[in-house]
Amino acid sequence: MRDYWSRGKGQVNTLNSIIADLRKRPASLHGKDFLLTWDRSLDELKLILGLAEALRLMRKQGISTRVFDSGLAVSNFRDNSTRTRFSFASASNLLGLSVQDLDEGKSQIAHGETVRETATMISFLTETIGIRDDMFLGAGHTYMLEVAEALDESFREGVLPQRPGIVNLQCDVDHPTQSMADLLWLEKQFGSLDNLRGKKIAMTWAYSPSYGKPLSVPQGIIGLMSRFGMNVALAHPKGYDLIPEVVERSARQAKESGGSFTHTHSMEEAFEGADIVYPKSWASYSVMEKRTGLLRNNDHAGLKELEKACLAENAAHTNWECSPDKMKRTKDGDALYMHCLPADITGVSCKQGEVAADVFEKYRLRTYHEAGGKPFIIAAMILANRFADPVGMLEELLKKNKSRVGA
Repeated sequence: MRDYWSRGKGQVNTLNSIIADLRKRPASLHGKDFLLTWDRSLDELKLILGLAEALRLMRKQGISTRVFDSGLAVSNFRDNSTRTRFSFASASNLLGLSVQDLDEGKSQIAHGETVRETATMISFLTETIGIRDDMFLGAGHTYMLEVAEALDESFREGVLPQRPGIVNLQCDVDHPTQSMADLLWLEKQFGSLDNLRGKKIAMTWAYSPSYGKPLSVPQGIIGLMSRFGMNVALAHPKGYDLIPEVVERSARQAKESGGSFTHTHSMEEAFEGADIVYPKSWASYSVMEKRTGLLRNNDHAGLKELEKACLAENAAHTNWECSPDKMKRTKDGDALYMHCLPADITGVSCKQGEVAADVFEKYRLRTYHEAGGKPFIIAAMILANRFADPVGMLEELLKKNKSRVGA
């Protein structure tokens, strides 16, 4: 069995070394929600990566990581999900929490219950709330802030015995659990975060036979990788722009970190000499604005017309595929292919899509490994939020050395 997690050179994969390294950086996320990666310091991000890797190794070695003996983890998915939904459930269970889905269709939200009231009513014995809200541009992140304000008030006024932490499981602006899992994967593949300096990552649009895919994955990638000295290349056809403020922030961060940021309308140019490629479809900023207005107005006819126009526009860019020829342009013709999944695979999941079947098959298992880091990233975010000394909690667990049931 090939261990892709141990591929990188110079890696230190021992629990003691990880904990010792974490002790050198006294970062704290205690009581802090994890909503946007760029709101967190580098040391805070490194804390999450270190905790995630420690939890992964403890799970691998059959050591129990149950730090809670009771408590709820509320799962609030306002859009469909497979990987992130199950990653949140797995992460919560790994720490000892019971997961409860908030089904808005079966709650009093359908009868007009306010966000403020709902947030409090689900939180009496809740430790963490995971929220996915990426449908409406300009609304998802705002919704999470509204939930946070409601929890602050209810805790301050003594209604809640504790203030649950919030984890952003994807909003309209960022997808931090995805980008942090991707960063963890890159750290392991290249040996360290320092080894990522100077590496070129191509975040490119790719053709899809569907429309309306959120902007948060590409924005999350450029918004995070630009902070680690990487050379970030953003590419998309004209008209498929991301939120301008996020692009501007990413360019500024790249300069500050010693990396670079380029913005092009050529997939081939972005792939040239790249160490990592991340071809992924998304709808344009302007399209998502229009779509949000139509959704809010329940304008089904307008939505059909918008979809028709967008699919026609997409069809003009079918050459934006991650093909063998484009991969030959990358460094040594062997760049690391990444995707958040599910990918639109030409001849497999669709007639024509984001990536050629032979390219995807070459990297298929690696994309599964890439996704496999997400439960540990989410667990690390919960652990860091709930405990003032999460590293100390891991040390206590190692001392107890209690076997995980089922190990």
